[in-house]
Amino acid sequence: MRHGKKVNHLGRTNSHRKAMLGNMATSLILHKRITTTLAKAKALRIYVEPIITKSKNDTTHSRRTVFSYLQDKDAVTILFREIAEKVATRPGGYTRIIKMENRLGDNAEMAMIELVDYNTVYGTDTAKTEKKSTRRRGGAAKAKTAAPATKEEAAPVAEEVVEVAPAVEEAPAAEAPEAPTASAEHEENAEKGE
Repeated sequence: MRHGKKVNHLGRTNSHRKAMLGNMATSLILHKRITTTLAKAKALRIYVEPIITKSKNDTTHSRRTVFSYLQDKDAVTILFREIAEKVATRPGGYTRIIKMENRLGDNAEMAMIELVDYNTVYGTDTAKTEKKSTRRRGGAAKAKTAAPATKEEAAPVAEEVVEVAPAVEEAPAAEAPEAPTASAEHEENAEKGE
């Protein structure tokens, strides 16, 4: 019986499987996206996510631990510099598996595995619009309470408009005394002594 043995052996020996997953993880880190079979992509996700979590803590010990899995200096450098900065706030789920069409030769299920923060198609803009479009039951109650608040806010705005309107009317009135010639004639007559 194989109770509790969840490792997919992928039809390989232990050493071959570890070497293959290490190479695939290195390629994923360097290229940010690789295409492989669905079974290998699922095995790679289990293999690479703890490595990315380990890269959040940049110490000599964690670098040596990650290097023992990847066996590539460039990949370790990129992982600890670029990728660790992007995933610093993410609590997990660093990879995404997207199923593709089956392979023509043997009809194997193919998939593309990629790092989540490096894909522009599924960027933050689309995620924000999706969040805005979702409606919840509690949101309707909040909207009802928010509606009277907006009416209360609208009333002072109307008062301000009323206050602004007389100020506009006063401006032509200020121009009116300067414009009439009657007051100017009255002053001239007063100077002449009439």
